[in-house]
Amino acid sequence: MEMSVEIGILLAYGFGILILYILGYLFLVPLKFLLKLIGNSIVGGLFILLINWIGSNWDLHIPLNLLSALFVGVLGLPGAILLLILNNFI
Repeated sequence: MEMSVEIGILLAYGFGILILYILGYLFLVPLKFLLKLIGNSIVGGLFILLINWIGSNWDLHIPLNLLSALFVGVLGLPGAILLLILNNFI
């Protein structure tokens, strides 16, 4: 009788560890995605500043805000070109 209680306790511990592992993984994946998104936004903002600095000779500029930095950070150079077209030529 005592043997089944010990097996039950071991199974409960194993199940608890499995649940903790799954919950940790579920919280870690969105955190990695969020950190990558923040990093890309910072790079996008720096790229917009570079475009504004170079484009000041030709009166080309992109307003720097969170949405445009995120847009350029996610899409890269095509996103910056699209923002330039939308802002200056349309």
